[in-house]
Amino acid sequence: MSDSTVAGRGALGRPTRRAETADQVELPPHRFAGLVAPAVDRAFVAGMLAGRDGGGAELSSRYGGPAATGFLVEFRTRLAVPGGTVDGPGFAAITRYRDPAACQRALDKQVAYGMLQRVPGGGCCATDRGLAFLGELFGVHAEVTEELWAGHDDRVERLVSALGRVLAYALLLTGDDEPGAFAAMAPPHEPDGTPPGVLLLNRLGTLRYHRADAHAAAWTAAGHTATSIAELPPGPERLAIEQETDRRAAGPYTVLTAEERLAVLADLAALPG
Repeated sequence: MSDSTVAGRGALGRPTRRAETADQVELPPHRFAGLVAPAVDRAFVAGMLAGRDGGGAELSSRYGGPAATGFLVEFRTRLAVPGGTVDGPGFAAITRYRDPAACQRALDKQVAYGMLQRVPGGGCCATDRGLAFLGELFGVHAEVTEELWAGHDDRVERLVSALGRVLAYALLLTGDDEPGAFAAMAPPHEPDGTPPGVLLLNRLGTLRYHRADAHAAAWTAAGHTATSIAELPPGPERLAIEQETDRRAAGPYTVLTAEERLAVLADLAALPG
């Protein structure tokens, strides 16, 4: 075997063998991490906005509106899991850029509406009413993503497969006792029969938490807080933090060959929305 033939993937997405042709494509994981982030954001936001406009807002109003359903929508892929909870550290990581006291007041309201209940340690889980809402929300997302990405079935299937491998490897790389938004939200809830559009939407959303943790680690290492990084203007310091974010976010993408990384970018760019 030549030195240019290296591993691709085995069980659970571990790298095991990669073709020579992939190595000839100049797209290393850290560069890909920076390029794919806005593409992931665009596709995810398009799907969520379609859900809101395509029945999600009406559904939410039947259960009390955003004051009753906000965290259920945000944490849907974890709270929809039977017995699923978002623990206290996970809640803090997911909401790290928001005022903690305001988040606790919002959580109190959703508990009062009977949609969530608190669990020991500062976390929360869905009530039966909350689970009913989530079941209907997943149905809305199935309808709107089918319409939004109609005619792109092959592209959606490829992305679902690639991002599934990325998320599986990200889980392997994340320690069991490692707090963070990604650890709180991964893996996404994917019961049998979940439509491809919903799989893609929720895998995109879960992947965003991995980069969010990488970004937080980068600005923390640079001596910033959630408040100071939000106020940091463009310039060399912010650029350095973004580059460090790319480096920290790159690990899971090593499960894809360079050619596959290019294909993911192309497929995301071609999705409507």
